[in-house]
Amino acid sequence: MTVDKFAPEATALRAEFDARFADPRRAERGRFVWDYWNIPGQYTALRTPAWEYFSPRLYAAFHRRLVEWGRRTLGCHDVSPPWLSCYIDGCEQNWHGDLPHGPYAFVFSLTRWRQRQFVGGETLLLRDQVLDYWRGFTSVRSVEEPDVLRAIAPQFARLTVFDPRIPHAVRRVSGTHDPRHGRLVIHGWFVQPRPFVLGPLPVRALSARIDELSARLGQWADGVPLAGLLSFSFTVDRRGAVQRLRLASDTTRVAAEFEAKRRRLCRRIADEVAGWRFAPQRQPSSITLPLQFIAQA
Repeated sequence: MTVDKFAPEATALRAEFDARFADPRRAERGRFVWDYWNIPGQYTALRTPAWEYFSPRLYAAFHRRLVEWGRRTLGCHDVSPPWLSCYIDGCEQNWHGDLPHGPYAFVFSLTRWRQRQFVGGETLLLRDQVLDYWRGFTSVRSVEEPDVLRAIAPQFARLTVFDPRIPHAVRRVSGTHDPRHGRLVIHGWFVQPRPFVLGPLPVRALSARIDELSARLGQWADGVPLAGLLSFSFTVDRRGAVQRLRLASDTTRVAAEFEAKRRRLCRRIADEVAGWRFAPQRQPSSITLPLQFIAQA
């Protein structure tokens, strides 16, 4: 998923970065913090810990916004320590998957994309159908890059979130050696999936329902090797009834022959959650409920 204009702090964060490079002849301390990360054939980029690079108050405001969004939207309690990465001529990330860093990867762009002086820099994701390429294959037309890859431009202030198990890459940047004109992103992973409750609903009451659901899942799964994170959001009204249940995100995946069973299982879980009842409360509560499935070897 992508969220454009995610954080108003983007402009000030970018300004602090530009100020470090305003005079290339000036050897100030803040310029000497970059790691030239190079694993031949796999990764090449300049990187530094984002929380140490920017002024504390400014970065903390952005970080709080990111964490809060992850809790409400994904049911992930925190983020990994984010990196700030800069891509200039020759920088790239080759194809890889991130395991087991976290259930969601994120990229927040500080790149002046519309004014860029380079080519490349898109986040590339392998399309699902490529991972099961020959199922239903018909030789009726040519296959080109957009048919097998998703390319996501790092537009300024855009937050991109994806399942890091999917093979992904960053297209090689070409055309500039000036850090001010390269691809600049803050990136990391959303981690620690657990229920997020906003309101008076006791966590122990929600935990009891989750335990009951977990006990039933073994029977419902019917041999489905489910893996991924299934997150629901809903409200509990003052009477204790579940209202406005919706699927917040779903990265559960199975082999093609189990797909129909996976869908039925997810619907059954949603029906179960929709029927939950709690004790009356003085005001409504908002819940984000992540359910993590780990495929057994």
